[in-house]
Amino acid sequence: MFGFRSVIKSQVHRSLVAADNALGVQSGEHPDGWGVAYYIDGAPHITRSPATAVSDQLFHRVSGVVSSETVLAHVRKATKGEITVLNCHPFQYGRWVFAHNGDIANFDDKRTELLSHIAPRLRRFILGDTDSEVVFYIFLSQLSAFAELSERISIDQVNIALRETVALVRNVCDTDWEGEAALLTLLVTDGHLMSAVQGGKDLFWSTYKEKCADRDECPNLSPECEAPTQSGFVNHLVLSSEPLHGENVWIPLKNGEIVGVDRRMQLVRTDLDRQNLKVIDA
Repeated sequence: MFGFRSVIKSQVHRSLVAADNALGVQSGEHPDGWGVAYYIDGAPHITRSPATAVSDQLFHRVSGVVSSETVLAHVRKATKGEITVLNCHPFQYGRWVFAHNGDIANFDDKRTELLSHIAPRLRRFILGDTDSEVVFYIFLSQLSAFAELSERISIDQVNIALRETVALVRNVCDTDWEGEAALLTLLVTDGHLMSAVQGGKDLFWSTYKEKCADRDECPNLSPECEAPTQSGFVNHLVLSSEPLHGENVWIPLKNGEIVGVDRRMQLVRTDLDRQNLKVIDA
């Protein structure tokens, strides 16, 4: 799983294809499909395929042309649902795009109950048969309690919806269940804000580099590009299931932590049990 949000349009080919442990390389262990979402003029454009990313020429072509302020990508290792394009991440509704890394072990037994927590007007848009897509629509239902999904929604409201989604799914699926707890590492964006929760599967984040390779040419270079932010604002946020090789300084999210940026690129960190806490350091 990979997320990128920046103040400037950037190519992410290296993160998706070219680096030693790029997302496409990781598809060797996650061979059951891929998807890339990027935004143009505020609208999401999504390409998905049930093929293995590393050997799929379409994945290489899409990765080579993507240049955007906002990108979300995912390679799939199927745990629930068939290997079809409908079950590939990321999932989209309107301007909202979502990916999930994890598994709900007893999903088949709990699917009907989980569906009951989705707003009826949203439930009909579920096209696949994965636990991930159901979790996405639970999130959207929680989010719609604040405003219409087409309206501007704050990062605090998104993080509350993420927190309530994780709590709801675990309350339904983990109660009286002796197996593994639901794994719910989630990543969501509307093209302007981006947020993620570490829900049991590894997730790393970065907002600065040791030294930016473009520091002599970039008109947007700021102290926050090469050090932890002191202002509370950042020029970019990168999220990845594994640290990607390169200049970025990576920080692991702890289980239950949430990190994101609002539409002004203000960094926000919190956890599942607390109110949102805006921080200005790493």
